[in-house]
Amino acid sequence: MKQKCFVFVLAVASLTACQKETRPAGILSPEEFSKVLVEVYMAEARMNSTALQRDSAMKLFAAYEKKIFQQFELPDSVVRKTQQYYVDHPEQLEKIYDSVIDTLSLREKKLRTKPADTADTLRKEKRIRKPENK
Repeated sequence: MKQKCFVFVLAVASLTACQKETRPAGILSPEEFSKVLVEVYMAEARMNSTALQRDSAMKLFAAYEKKIFQQFELPDSVVRKTQQYYVDHPEQLEKIYDSVIDTLSLREKKLRTKPADTADTLRKEKRIRKPENK
């Protein structure tokens, strides 16, 4: 009897553990939320690089944030609701932030290598170009 009860409890536990929790309606997917967060952090970085006073920078950032939400056609209520949902689901939020960090790192790497590539290309073009006959 104990063995049957144990097997039943184990079966129920494994079935409930395998069920995926579905997102409620009105919550962005992890991929969508990641894209929004990347743009928000890029806007924040722009604000940090300015010489504006903190209160002026905050007002400007609010405008940037509003523009980002419009770009993604999202009301800010959806973004806030999504943010709260993922805060309540930290394992999913961690994956989202891993994606955000990877994306921002790639963008930074591209920006850092781009000037060097451009300079090398210009040097090569100067060497390859033939003088113009006038």
